[in-house]
Formats: sequence, C-alpha cells, structure tokens
Amino acid sequence: MKKTYKIDVDCANCAAKMEEAAKKTEGVKDATVNFMALKMIVEFEEGKTPADVMPTVLKNCKKVEDDCEIFF
Repeated sequence: MKKTYKIDVDCANCAAKMEEAAKKTEGVKDATVNFMALKMIVEFEEGKTPADVMPTVLKNCKKVEDDCEIFF
C-alpha cells in the first residue's frame, strides 16, 4: 500500500535526510520525498498499516531533521 503525506521541511538537503530516515524505518518498503511539492510518498511492507508505521517514521525523521513535520 502507498500513501502520500504533506510534509513541512526547510531545504532540499533536509528532505533527502528525511527520505533516507523513512526508508530505514521498519515496515517501510520504500519512501520518496519531493521537496518542491512538500510531499512524502510511503510504500508500506505487506501486513503493516500506516497507523502502526508512521509515528516511527516521524520519530526517525526528527532525529535527522528536528524541525520537520509529517501531517497524517
């Protein structure tokens, strides 16, 4: 399953860090961050739900970029 989320991030480099952090999160099959559109597309692993995975994605993203936000 893929879902798109609105994000708030200040620069393209920060967006790249968010993308890498999201990809490394357990339950995430793939993630793409588009800085220009301020969107994150997350593909979840089989059997994982966005409600279970996204709080961890946000936590991991805040480790690399503390003033980012993901709206879900």
